[in-house]
Amino acid sequence: MGLIKKIFFIIFIFISGISFAITIPDDLAQEISTIPINKYNYSIYIQDVDSNYPIASWRSHVVRKPASVIKLLTTYSALLNLGFNYRWETKFYYTGKIRNGILRGDFYVKASGDSTLSTKDLYDIVSQVRARGIRKIQGNIIIDRTLFKVSSRNNSGFDKNKYSPYNAMPDAMMFNKRKSTFCITPHSKRAKIVKDVPDGSYKIVNKLRIVGGSCRRGRSWPRVSIKTNSSSRSTIFLSGKLSRNCGTRKICKVISMPHRAFYYALKEKLLESGIKVTGTLKLRRVPKKAKYLFSHYSEPLERVISTITKRSDNLMARQLFLTLGATSFSPPSTLYKSRKAVEKTLGRYHILEKGTRIENGSGLSRSARITAKSLANLLNHAYKHYGERWMNTLSIAGIDGTIHNRFKYSTVFGRAWMKTGTIKGVKNIAGYVEGASGQRYVVVVLVNDRYAHSYGAKLANRVIEWVADTQ
Repeated sequence: MGLIKKIFFIIFIFISGISFAITIPDDLAQEISTIPINKYNYSIYIQDVDSNYPIASWRSHVVRKPASVIKLLTTYSALLNLGFNYRWETKFYYTGKIRNGILRGDFYVKASGDSTLSTKDLYDIVSQVRARGIRKIQGNIIIDRTLFKVSSRNNSGFDKNKYSPYNAMPDAMMFNKRKSTFCITPHSKRAKIVKDVPDGSYKIVNKLRIVGGSCRRGRSWPRVSIKTNSSSRSTIFLSGKLSRNCGTRKICKVISMPHRAFYYALKEKLLESGIKVTGTLKLRRVPKKAKYLFSHYSEPLERVISTITKRSDNLMARQLFLTLGATSFSPPSTLYKSRKAVEKTLGRYHILEKGTRIENGSGLSRSARITAKSLANLLNHAYKHYGERWMNTLSIAGIDGTIHNRFKYSTVFGRAWMKTGTIKGVKNIAGYVEGASGQRYVVVVLVNDRYAHSYGAKLANRVIEWVADTQ
């Protein structure tokens, strides 16, 4: 009996040793064999877009942490559900009456989850208010942000950089991507500090020392510390040294609730346009008795998808994810409804394999999971149905997005359209590569390994270059 076990063990070792060669072409296997990453900690899948069978498949059914490549599920589900030309509609209502240029009542904003709403859009909104003959609002500005049921936190707390823009949390009333931006310009004795919008929900305490010398090292940027309090204004403390020879420094932090920033910015623009508001900010649902005034529309979904995938914009992905929940089910949208919306949409086409977990749709997650084959299924389906229009929403090698500096001096330049994903211990990429013959291939490389940060991109690059040079 011991001899039989020994024979089976030898056979198992032999099969394990040759399985890599069976599923990966010999020349590609040789190309990546020197990279010091455990081969069981990555997945590779390569398939001609016109074929039903892969030319390479290594551990493609193993569930792995996706990081930002999960955004492909969010964006493609949105495309299938809403179409390239979908626009978010922020609606404006009023109660009371408008007489002789005076709105004797409240001005309502029904938030739509528009992730693109920013300061530049206020000109359109204010001009539409003026076009309705309103010169004074004798009431409150009331914002209805009930479309999404989400946490009231400003940041996700995903990592230690909690005030960084990539950690911003979603909200139905989004404005300037939740970023509070201010500029610091050093003068001879003090620094001039200017907020991008007059947001009264945070204050800045300037303890900077303006010094001489070059704008280098400890004199090039201020130290920034933030104290937040849910019941009062947040405070930003600026300290350290800043050379008077430095130019203007722009700082962006997630510290203010977006509905507050929107209110302060809108009120200022209304006043600049000669429209006075006597009331304050309130949060409330739009009542049934409210009368419709006008709508403001976002950029089209196609442009939003491009921003999400090319820049790997976490907040916009979260906003889109929750929009899917709101449009697929009765509001308010929740993460649960949004997950179900994506699963239902992609399930119609049998795209996702067992074990997929989406969580928040952005990839800023350590519990999300996906297989290389699921991503390949999605990419194949998207190419067959939308072709280059979909493909061009992805980052283009050496040209734009998260791979604008990658493959710049490689044969892959301009011949790969990819979505990347990176968190600690994860380095992934998925998309399309044009082979030497001009044929296009779906390529997915998922690396979940402690050495992913050091060698994950190198492994993926060799796979992508192999496709570009030999197929």
